[in-house]
Amino acid sequence: MLFKLSLSNIKKSLRDYAVYFFTILIGVSVFYIFNSLDSQTAFITAASDSRSIIELMITIMNILSVFVAVVLGLLLVYANRFLMKRRSKEFAVYMMLGMSKGQITSILVVETVIIGMTSLITGLICGIGLSQLTSALVGNMFEADMSKYSFTVSTSAIIKTIIYFGIMYLIVMIFNALTLGKTKLINLLQFGKRSEKTKMKNPVLCIIVFIIGVCGLAYAYHSIDRIFDHKLNFLAVLIAIGSICTFLIFWSVSGMLLRLIMSMKKTYFAGLNSFTFRQLSSKINTMVMSMTVICLMLFVTICMISSAFSIRNSMNSTLNTNCPADIQIACDIDAKEENAYHLTDYCESKGFDISKYTKELCILTTYHDINFKTATFAANEDDSSMLKSLSDNPEELVPLSKYNELMRLYGKKEETLEKDQFILCCDYSQIKASRDHILSQNKKIDLFGSELTSKYDMCDSEGFIILSSQHINFGFFVVPDELIEKNIDKAYISSEYITGKYGTKNKNECKKIHEKLRDDYNKNIYPYNDDFFVMYNSKVDIANSTVGLAVLVTFIGLYVGLVFLIACGAVLSLKELSESADSITRYDMLRKIGVEEKDISRSLFAQTGLFFALPMVLAVIHSIFGMRFSKMILQSMGADTMLSSAWMTSCILLAIYGGYFIITYLCSKNIIRSNK
Repeated sequence: MLFKLSLSNIKKSLRDYAVYFFTILIGVSVFYIFNSLDSQTAFITAASDSRSIIELMITIMNILSVFVAVVLGLLLVYANRFLMKRRSKEFAVYMMLGMSKGQITSILVVETVIIGMTSLITGLICGIGLSQLTSALVGNMFEADMSKYSFTVSTSAIIKTIIYFGIMYLIVMIFNALTLGKTKLINLLQFGKRSEKTKMKNPVLCIIVFIIGVCGLAYAYHSIDRIFDHKLNFLAVLIAIGSICTFLIFWSVSGMLLRLIMSMKKTYFAGLNSFTFRQLSSKINTMVMSMTVICLMLFVTICMISSAFSIRNSMNSTLNTNCPADIQIACDIDAKEENAYHLTDYCESKGFDISKYTKELCILTTYHDINFKTATFAANEDDSSMLKSLSDNPEELVPLSKYNELMRLYGKKEETLEKDQFILCCDYSQIKASRDHILSQNKKIDLFGSELTSKYDMCDSEGFIILSSQHINFGFFVVPDELIEKNIDKAYISSEYITGKYGTKNKNECKKIHEKLRDDYNKNIYPYNDDFFVMYNSKVDIANSTVGLAVLVTFIGLYVGLVFLIACGAVLSLKELSESADSITRYDMLRKIGVEEKDISRSLFAQTGLFFALPMVLAVIHSIFGMRFSKMILQSMGADTMLSSAWMTSCILLAIYGGYFIITYLCSKNIIRSNK
């Protein structure tokens, strides 16, 4: 009997359950995808060098899954509150017909189980399908052997998903029982009734608060470009200012919106605009804090997903650009030439011959003048400049001939210099900006008593020495050979680099050579011998660590971003549906005075659209400036552009956030017609 009644209720209230079902379906799919990573083909066939980062990522995903489960659990409880409110009169009828609260609770339990099982199974099916696409994405990033691809289903991820969501449903059932147990019949009958009065705020105060909010955000936006010129706590101050000003803007808009439209007589009295904007103003008034939190969550979501895709898109191109050689061995010597123990001599004394592993080889020695430090070069720069943090460091000098030899190995442009010229190479964005500013003022430098002028009015961002997946060249000076040769007694040897190529394009053969070379290095000179520290780096190792970092950041960003997006869409949707349920009598009144159904639908569409658009518009504005900050961080990680990632983020937002909007509109339309 109760089971049949529950089935009948579900069929009757199917559209009311649409948002609930959609939220659980997406939540289950996302939860399964990110918890099934360890069983996907790409991870199984990934190189052994990548296993440690994979294990770390899986551990982080397991921790994040607890956070995700809590967020989704709160969403289910929040959604369930709407359903309880929507069906309050139905429960009141049951009680008047003689049903006990225990029997009504039993009906709710059966309904929750049926809806839960259906959405859980559907979500798992979608998740299993989408996880295969995830496997292809990971395979591309890790360059895994996808010829061994097979359709995989993670039993452990399915079990974990069932357990986590089972606990959530159990909490929902307990919540239903407690709520129903302490609710009186009179309260059920009066659910949905509310005051028809719309509270009007002082317009002058709203304008003042709005101006304060806009000015505060303008200051925060303007300060983003100078964030690295301040201490870390300045970032926290900007975040606090941004959050408070977001609240002030929503608070003021909730009071200004209706006043502004009312002042535009033709617009206000056209069609159902007066009704539409009064409804919208009432909704915003009741959830200013919620709008603020949703806006900030959308802002974080946009930045996280865009940054995740940006790192993934830039990874391969940056690796190829910044790692044009296969191997590099280096050491910091910091000694006068006559006392220097050269890296080549050291390797030879240890029986380590790198030339037998390489076809092309370049040995580069850099120098410095003890009187020419970063502080000397940046003497007139502002104290807040990031370049000042390097003030005690001696600037590195590279002879032109050796620089060109390295550029030939790297396949990059060679340079020429007059005897009184230098070239400054730097690609770390924040440092480069300060150095460019100095060079643009025709800065002259003094090296060993000789005055030199820059060949260019800005840094050369193409030249670098150290192999890396990131733009980490803080700067070195390319100078004429004669300058070093004439002052060799004054010059200190700073560092030495042995850089080479294996001479093969076959990846498997490169890997074998790399493994032999690394074994030989580890056997002979790794890591400390006779107080002489020799550093080893290779394209293979850099690629593995870069890919690992990219995968880690990409998946964490997507996981958290998608959950935040689901939460924002669900909360807005449920609030709109709740408001529609409360306003049924208002729509009935419109019909009684002769308003056509298409005009009512148009008004509802405008309300729903503006309600969803308000937090998103401000979040997008936040994101434009927030991603400027993200870009400054990501540039050092190799991500040069965020344009393509912005398009991908837009597609995800359109699919999920837009999906919630469409479902909300259709369900609201069904609710306001239910009394027709």
